[in-house]
Amino acid sequence: MSKIKIEGGHLLSGNITISGAKNSAVALIPAAILCDEQVTIANVPNISDVQALEEILTHLNAKVTRQDNIVKIDSHNVINKKIPENLSKKLRASYYFMGALLGKYKKIEMYFPGGCSIGKRPINLHLKGFKALGAKILEKDNYFLIEADELKGNKIYLDIPSVGATINIMLAAVKAQGKTVIKNAAKEPEIVNIATFLNNMGAKIKGAGTGTITIEGVDYLHSCFIEVIPDRIEAGTYLILASLLGKNLKISKIIPSHIESLTSKLIEAGVQLQINDDNIVVKEVKEYKAINIKTQEYPGFPTDLQQLIIPFLTQCEGISTVIETIYENRFQNIKETNKMGANIEVKDNKKAIINGKTKLYGKEVSATDLRGGASMIICGLLAEGITTIDEIHYILRGYDDIVTKLQNIGAKIELI
Repeated sequence: MSKIKIEGGHLLSGNITISGAKNSAVALIPAAILCDEQVTIANVPNISDVQALEEILTHLNAKVTRQDNIVKIDSHNVINKKIPENLSKKLRASYYFMGALLGKYKKIEMYFPGGCSIGKRPINLHLKGFKALGAKILEKDNYFLIEADELKGNKIYLDIPSVGATINIMLAAVKAQGKTVIKNAAKEPEIVNIATFLNNMGAKIKGAGTGTITIEGVDYLHSCFIEVIPDRIEAGTYLILASLLGKNLKISKIIPSHIESLTSKLIEAGVQLQINDDNIVVKEVKEYKAINIKTQEYPGFPTDLQQLIIPFLTQCEGISTVIETIYENRFQNIKETNKMGANIEVKDNKKAIINGKTKLYGKEVSATDLRGGASMIICGLLAEGITTIDEIHYILRGYDDIVTKLQNIGAKIELI
């Protein structure tokens, strides 16, 4: 089984270019099914989650061609057949085929999706939206049959602003009859990216990025082009790393406004950032003070960056706290971090108390999930000695060419 081996303690300099956003790409690819012609998606990251979605498209008889980071999807000959469990379980985002296939064909058969085990991640809000549009749902032993004679627009209020539910309801509603209004919609930049894609096809969606999204149903969606936005979580990962080990390290091809919740906290801790139009530079590492973090829906501090900022907080003088409000099982990486010398206490799986500053030492550790695995890479680069990380398939799900990118800025890291 592949592992990542790291020799820690080296300063990093140069430039890291951010790839397309995983959380956009994994919704844009299923959304392509809705098009009645061919679509072109640029800046697609080369990650295993994207490859798994392309497998599902091929299973459905779509024509998928890829050249570098450009993917073309032709759905002319799609066959709407059951998506088997061995394909759907590879990633959670396979559930976007529910909304896309229901929207286009009024029927979808598939098994409950997979993904990282970071806590309960029900799809009840997705199903609530489908029902409001007129669908009937049969659920048995992780198998779903969702179908409708016709889909009709409706007003849908989300109990929480779920990104997945917001996108899935948009996908199901773009070809429904009449108007659909999603209240308490999620506001993440990825949702704006998906809505722009659908509008480029000819959909009529207004309000993406706000709490109220309005969709007027259309009959036909035509060929279009879309570019995946830069990955704000990847950008945050490398920015945290730069704050710990950077020497004139530039994080390029980003949208700084998408990560203001992170940059504001880093600045509060004492990090000196040079924020430009499409890049951020960390000139040198300073002494940092403890800060407090609480995860929230966008534009609050992202749950996806919570695990990644833990290594940073171990290097801040004083007691920092992290409160996780989104997922109840997102502190799995802390056991591994403590193994390396950190002093972190977890209370009720909701609050982490980080006592800093502590020195970290290389150990054999595991990637517990996608972002937890990336946090262990940061720990390994920071630590004294050699760190070996196993279960790295989690990391490769969401980071495009992470080992090469780190090698190019001076990291002593290799895939073994």
